[in-house]
Order: sequence, then structure tokens, then C-alpha cells
Amino acid sequence: MGGLDLSFVNWEIISKFVVNGFWFSVQLTIVATLGGIFFGTILALMRLSGKKVLMIPATFYVNGMRSIPLVMVILWFYLLVPTLIGRPIGAELSATITFIAFEAAYFSEIMRAGIQSIPRGQVYAGQALGMTYSQNMRLVVLPQAFRNMLPVLLTQTIILFQDTSLVYAIGAYDLLKGFVTAGKIYGRPEEAYILAAVVYFVVCFGLSYLVKRLQNKIAIIR
Repeated sequence: MGGLDLSFVNWEIISKFVVNGFWFSVQLTIVATLGGIFFGTILALMRLSGKKVLMIPATFYVNGMRSIPLVMVILWFYLLVPTLIGRPIGAELSATITFIAFEAAYFSEIMRAGIQSIPRGQVYAGQALGMTYSQNMRLVVLPQAFRNMLPVLLTQTIILFQDTSLVYAIGAYDLLKGFVTAGKIYGRPEEAYILAAVVYFVVCFGLSYLVKRLQNKIAIIR
């Protein structure tokens, strides 16, 4: 084959093979982030509720998910769920549901730390004003917790984008799959993996830089 030749990649190949995969990776990242934060916040509130009926299942779920490699969860869900329901659900949908369920455990710990970082005096102040528990959380605690944890939430989102490459294991057409497909067709698999790594690096490095600047701005505001 000779040495490495990156010149085989042009806009025609990128638009034909890579763009759709990149778009799915971005979509998966956004949906999994929003879903993970939503369900993660619910799990965090359950763990902080002080009620065992809520704390025990939430703690079991979070610790259980965080103890299993993501690629195994992806494979289990993709292979077992169609067997249980009697029909396939597709690699992309399977990946989306799996990522939301998995990331909820990680976002839960982030949100729990954010809620616990709010001074108790503000909670007591809300109670003194006659706020219910849900009003106190919704209007006083959670907005501040989100602001405090925003850099960490965005950092977890960057990690999530990197992890989307794992859906290649079940055949979902993501960014990595697009490059690999082009590499196989044009006989340049090594170059395809290198270029995929470069794209992941550029995207994640750029986002990390923006998160760092945001973190500095939040620190100044405080």
C-alpha cells in the first residue's frame, strides 16, 4: 500500500460519507446531554430526598451504571431489548436510549454536587418565605446549581461526544463509521482512522477551550 496518503480525502468523500455520521454524533450528544441532565436531576433529587423509598433505587441505579463500561451497556441494550420486545429497534434509536440512560447516572452526580454546594441559608430563606420544597428547588436551588455546575456539565458533554464513537460497535452510522466506511471503499483504512482522530481532537479541544473561558467568566461573576 505504501506510506500514509491523506490526500484521498476531498469534499466529495466528506459530504458522501462523513457529514451524515458527524451529524448523528452531534445529535446523539445533544439529545443524550439534555435527557441525561433531565433524568440525572431527578435521580439527584431522589438521592437527596431523605426518603429511603426514593434514595435506595436511585443510589442503586447510579452506582450500578457507573460501574459498567458504556460499550457493554450499548451491546446489552442493542442485543437484549429486541429479544424481549420481539422486534428490532434500530442501532441509532438503541444508541440514543442507551446514552440517555447511561449519562443520567453521571449527570446525577454532577447535579447532586451542585445542589449540595448551595448554602443552606438560601434554602431556609425560601422556607421562611413560605415556599414549598418543590418551589424552593425549582426557583432557588436548581438555577444556582446549574450555574455552578455548568462548566462540569459541559465537560461531561465533551466526554459524551467522544464516547459516541462506541456506537460503532452496533453498526450505528456515526462520525467514526463514516470515516471507516470511506477508508474501506478507497483502500485507506489507516488514514481514515487518523483523520477521524484529528476531527475528534479538533472538536473536543475547541470545546474544551470554550469551557475554560466560560469557567473563568463564571469565576469572575462570583
